[in-house]
Amino acid sequence: MEHILASQAFATLGHPDRLAVFRLILRFAPRGVRPTEIAAALGLKQNTLSHHLADLTAAGLVRVERAGRSLFYAADLDRTEGLIGYLALDLGRGRPDLLSPLLTPQRKGPAMRDAGFNVLFICSGNSARSIFAEALLRDIGRGRFTAHSAGTRPNTLLNPFALEVLTRNGHDVAGLRSKHISEFQQPLSPEMDFVFTVCDTAAAEECPPWPGQPITGHWGLPDPVKAEGNEAEKALVFAQTYAALRRRIAAFVELPFATLNRLSLQAHIDRIDAEASLQDKG
Repeated sequence: MEHILASQAFATLGHPDRLAVFRLILRFAPRGVRPTEIAAALGLKQNTLSHHLADLTAAGLVRVERAGRSLFYAADLDRTEGLIGYLALDLGRGRPDLLSPLLTPQRKGPAMRDAGFNVLFICSGNSARSIFAEALLRDIGRGRFTAHSAGTRPNTLLNPFALEVLTRNGHDVAGLRSKHISEFQQPLSPEMDFVFTVCDTAAAEECPPWPGQPITGHWGLPDPVKAEGNEAEKALVFAQTYAALRRRIAAFVELPFATLNRLSLQAHIDRIDAEASLQDKG
C-alpha cells in the first residue's frame, strides 16, 4: 500500500466512532450491512453515521452497493489487507518481535484434520435459528462435529414452532435448550474451531475475540419469531428458515477440510452463504 493511501486510512480510522463503524462492518464480511442496522447497534444518529460512512468510503476501506431500495456497506477486504500488511511489513519492517502474535504456531487447525470440530452457532434469542443449526449439524454431520448454540440475549424457552419443525423433520429435541453465550467463554469451555452468527443482531454484538482464532462466518437470516400472520403462515416461515440453514450446513459438512488451508476454508464458507442466499431468493 502506498504511503499516502495508508496515511488517509489511518487518519480516517483515528476517530473512535468511525473505527467502531468499520469494526462492525468487518464482522459482517463479506456481506454488507444497512446503515439503519449500524446506527441501531452503535447508537449513532443517522446524519452522523452518514458522514462516517462517506469518510470510510472515500478512504477505500468500505464500498457501498444498492440492492433494491437498500444500501449495503461492506468492507473492502483487499484494501484492509493492504493496510494490515503496510502496518506489519512497511512500518514494522517485518520485525519478528512485532509479528510474533500473528506468526506463533497455532493449535492443530481445521485444515489439518477431517473430524472432531467444535462448532458454535450464535443468534440473539437462541430459540429458533441457532437451535435449528445445532440440531442440523449434530444430525447430518456424521459424527465429525460437536454442535453448540447460544444467544446474546437468550429466551427462557425454545420457540414452539421451531420445536415442531425439528420434530417433524426427525430431530431429537430432548436435549436442546437456550443458552447464553457466556457459557462458551469460560476457562474450561470447549475451544471452537468454527463460530457462525446466524442473525444480524448477534453479528453486531461486541464480543471478545474467541480463543484459538476459529474460522468465523456470518449466515444472517431473518428472525422467524417476528413472522406475522396466522398460525399456518408463521409455521411456513419457520420451515423456510430451517430449509435455508439446512442448505448451508449440508454444504458445510461436505467441505474437504483436510485439504484446505485456513484462507481457502474461509473462502468456501463465505461462498456457501452467497450461493445459498441466491437459492433462498429463488
